[in-house]
Amino acid sequence: MSDKPYLVEDSITGNEEIGFPVHVHYIELAKQYMQRIRWNWHAELEIIIITHGEADFLSDDKRIRLHTGEGILINQNVMHSIQAIDKDANCSMYNIVFHPSFLFGYGNTVMSSKYLVPILSSPAMRIIELSEHDSWQKKILDLSNRVISANLTKKYGYELVIKSYLCQLWTALLENVIPQNINKTKEITISMDEARVKDAILYIETHYKEQITLEELAASVHISKSECCRCFKRTLQVTPIEYLMKYRIFRAANMLQRNDPDAHSMSSLAFSVGFNNASYFNKVFKQYLECTPSEYKRKLKNDPASATEPFREFKI
Repeated sequence: MSDKPYLVEDSITGNEEIGFPVHVHYIELAKQYMQRIRWNWHAELEIIIITHGEADFLSDDKRIRLHTGEGILINQNVMHSIQAIDKDANCSMYNIVFHPSFLFGYGNTVMSSKYLVPILSSPAMRIIELSEHDSWQKKILDLSNRVISANLTKKYGYELVIKSYLCQLWTALLENVIPQNINKTKEITISMDEARVKDAILYIETHYKEQITLEELAASVHISKSECCRCFKRTLQVTPIEYLMKYRIFRAANMLQRNDPDAHSMSSLAFSVGFNNASYFNKVFKQYLECTPSEYKRKLKNDPASATEPFREFKI
């Protein structure tokens, strides 16, 4: 989970556009694992626009409430997550994912040095909230919606049209964001926390089947147990152990969905995702997913579509 964009099946075409490095996805949070897009980061820039409902965007030490019509722009390698506010009111959104090299080409060119580096290296550009109440932010939203529309209709030459919109969007960012004053000291602190948590998440995703202790997790990123807890709390608003438990339950639900051989019994499933006590595994599973593993397995058998969709995995 580091430098590859996650792939989401396109709801209109049913597959990813190959060869064109701008991807547009339609996402319903009710159809995602625990009604959220789990913590991720990637080398592409991302723009998210809420089309219905409300969602909380989480990153660094921030929690930003996004309403219908609002959006957010996320720079390269910024760790983030999105979660639904109301489980009974489905929140939907479009996201646009593109690599900046699409606009300026690869390599150290005059254009990239002049226009690309200032955006990618600016602490003020990590996260940009987008609201219709601000004229230049509204322009970003309008251009983003045009990118979405062009991607969905795919008329002849749409790739050139999309590149034109993104270049206009980039110009608006250069004109309105870069000159602003920033708090560099705070940004350095946040970046250190984020780097540590990213490494800890990678360790969890590699070793979640093992009996990971807080001491081992902290040692994997070369910090104390207390500092490890503070980093997770400041960055993800959960403890390291809470994140580990949620990830283990995610893997367990995913195994049930795929009818994995190791999921033939609940004790085997529990052991496969790092629990050495089936009773405790059942308790944690129900705590996060509001049903036991056996109940979820029956849902899969009786109505595969209704139970499978919430656990569709985002790859990054």
